[in-house]
Amino acid sequence: MPVFSLRRWTEGAHVTTELSATRRSPSMAAVAEAAGVSMQTVSRVARGFDNVSPETRDRVRRVMDDLGYRPNRAARALRSGRFRTIGVIMFTLASYGNMRTLEAIADAAGAADFTITLLPMASRTEEGVRSAFSRLHEQAVDGVVIIIESHIIDTAEVVLPDGVPMVVVDSTGTTQHPAIDTDQADGARQATQHLLDLGHETVWHVAGPESSYSAARRLAAWQATLEAAGRTVPPIFHGGWSAESGYRAGLTIAGRPEITAVFAANDQTALGVLRAAHELGRAVPETLSVVGFDDSPESDSFWPPLTTVHQSFDEVGQRAVTSLLAQIEGEDVSRVDDLVPVRLVVRSSTAAPPV
Repeated sequence: MPVFSLRRWTEGAHVTTELSATRRSPSMAAVAEAAGVSMQTVSRVARGFDNVSPETRDRVRRVMDDLGYRPNRAARALRSGRFRTIGVIMFTLASYGNMRTLEAIADAAGAADFTITLLPMASRTEEGVRSAFSRLHEQAVDGVVIIIESHIIDTAEVVLPDGVPMVVVDSTGTTQHPAIDTDQADGARQATQHLLDLGHETVWHVAGPESSYSAARRLAAWQATLEAAGRTVPPIFHGGWSAESGYRAGLTIAGRPEITAVFAANDQTALGVLRAAHELGRAVPETLSVVGFDDSPESDSFWPPLTTVHQSFDEVGQRAVTSLLAQIEGEDVSRVDDLVPVRLVVRSSTAAPPV
């Protein structure tokens, strides 16, 4: 009998594990025979149908576990016309928000017995988007979640494919597909208003990338909040999502004593501002208040712990999958902007301005 050998070498010895190449997964017929039921009953249990008595379902599942039976997804797809797979199109895995959203989508899909197929874009250009969409026809997916986080999705040259259930996350929502996102504008409003309520005359802003729609929404809400309060709108510090970009802006900010409050586009940018302030001797929050956005896991370990806007990426992922599955099941899901609420988390990086 042919075998595969897996060898794990250690100092002076090795361990060999042999796996039979001819060992096959047990068939549905074998499960049915062992459980004393029909193959149709095994199929119903495997597909999650509820028209099987609890006792029979438990017995069949125990036999499946004992025999190591796993339903054949390809065969199920041929019978049902469904692949039970969701495609996720996204540009980058580098940002905290994208990774958390992808993780949440994977968890929600798994809970519904779906897998995900990641379709990364080669570039954040119209051609990159078109290339990612064209690969949809080569993938066995039932629907798609798009996480592009860029204005590029809204250009006239990018045409979303017809007939594919689709949800857009973190874009302008100008397509005819449902759009899910956190309430970026309200988060920026809360951050800016918090600093004004502490007594600061105005609030400066270190913005995110100009190509990012999230950054644009935060910037617009910051400006609108200042204007509504009758305050001066200062020039913008253009940055990215990185601590490095925040640090570069922070060197200028910390060197200008008239700047007493800063709203950074995300927590990493805020971290860079905090470093620059420390290096130039600007005490935070005694002489400079800093607010971030995201509430990343490490934000409460910054020094001082960072006041920031909490986003529920888990809720965004869950709502995106729920909406997509509804479309896959044939429900009429109208295009709507579904905004997940945010909340300000006040920590030690903000205080009243110096007297």
